Amino acid sequence: MTATDARSFPTGFLFGAATAAFQIEGAALEDGRKASIWDTFCRVPGAVINADNGDVACDHYHRYGDDVALMKRMGLQTYRFSTSWSRVRPDGGALNPKGVDFYSRLVDELLAADILPWLTLYHWDLPQALQDKGGWANRDTAEKFTEYALDMHDALGDRVKVWTTLNEPWCSSFLSYTAGLHAPGHYSATEGVLAAHHLLLGHGQVVRALRERDADLELGITLNLTVADAADPSKPEDVNAARLIDGQFNRWFLDPVFLGAYPADIVEDIRETHPDAIEALEAAVRPGDLETIATPIDALGVNYYHGEFVGGTPSPNPPEGGDAPTDRVGHSPFPVSDGIHWYDRGLPRTSMHWEVEPEALTRLLTRVSEEYAAPAGTVLYVTENGAAYDDVPELEDGEIRVHDEDRAEFLRGHLGAILDAVDAGVDVRGYFYWSMLDNFEWAWGYEKRFGIVRVDYDTQERSIKDSGREYARIIAERALGRVTSDAGV
Repeated sequence: MTATDARSFPTGFLFGAATAAFQIEGAALEDGRKASIWDTFCRVPGAVINADNGDVACDHYHRYGDDVALMKRMGLQTYRFSTSWSRVRPDGGALNPKGVDFYSRLVDELLAADILPWLTLYHWDLPQALQDKGGWANRDTAEKFTEYALDMHDALGDRVKVWTTLNEPWCSSFLSYTAGLHAPGHYSATEGVLAAHHLLLGHGQVVRALRERDADLELGITLNLTVADAADPSKPEDVNAARLIDGQFNRWFLDPVFLGAYPADIVEDIRETHPDAIEALEAAVRPGDLETIATPIDALGVNYYHGEFVGGTPSPNPPEGGDAPTDRVGHSPFPVSDGIHWYDRGLPRTSMHWEVEPEALTRLLTRVSEEYAAPAGTVLYVTENGAAYDDVPELEDGEIRVHDEDRAEFLRGHLGAILDAVDAGVDVRGYFYWSMLDNFEWAWGYEKRFGIVRVDYDTQERSIKDSGREYARIIAERALGRVTSDAGV
């Protein structure tokens, strides 16, 4: 590709990277922090590979200055991080000044490096004390979440202007309370739908409260979304399987946020299988709840990793990694899972066994824009996108190098898919690679590496991978295809 073939990004398009507090900070019991549900879950035998935990992680709590310097060196324009509820309001109770001070120092460091702080209030680390009272299945947690959000605004609102309420509520409801794959590790369809409702209610309450505080804030939510394709579009059972994935994964969250209602077809599907769950949901939804959830937002974060290729009957050749995303005893995150089977369409896969399908990101952004965001005047950001591969570090001229061309190609492919969406008229304002650092990858522990920066967990040494160098070059050029420098990294 010549320089004249280069595809430029729109003026103002933001390039960033993302992390989450529990996955990188460590300092689990320092300066007043107390246990979150993930501290507890990590100590359940068999819950996390190798019994790994977040006690040290990437030690970002002590090394944040060096990490921000790395971000600046790579040319990142924005950094999406989460604040730890368990650090700033331990046990869900009184404010912890030392915990707040850490995030104040982090924000100051980012601003000094000319990096936009992008704050996510909840990335799954609920204080264990609140889980002991029912967690997200308890409506009171939404109230506590609003109090926590306002505390964070008191502390950081003078410097942080972009606020995301929740990261991936599908994971912190159905994957956590129904499938048992994530903390707190429960197996209840009823708790899953209640947790989803109370998470969304907390989101809406926080958007309203922050909007009242400062009308100039940019407020939003981040949803993990997928593209569900029928294995054979001519077969009604395959089309129905795709509808069930889309409804339970995408529309269960998009519809309340943008349309003020849960998807009626999926409500009835769940009612047939789990009538108690829908009865509990209908009792939990109070007058005004859905109006609160549908409070207008400025930005929707789209997290995209892979699509789904499904049919209504078992595949003769199911994909490596299994026919469905279930836990070790077979619990599905989908309340309606019968008649959903995964197929292999022959695409490359990451070490997570996830398909690499960049063009589906173009379809996803176009669909979300047309059906939800554009009519509401909401802009889109790709707030997570990345890949785990089995990196092989090599020592070259005294420097650790990771030649991860597969990850660099993943990055280029998905940035190209975003440009395809932009060319089609979709208002996409930025991209955040997941993740800035290799880190604690939830139930996978430290087994999977997503970072564009390698972390040696024994020494905590950081090394920019070839994919990180490629990302730095793209940021410096603000284009795909033009190769004129290594961007100094």
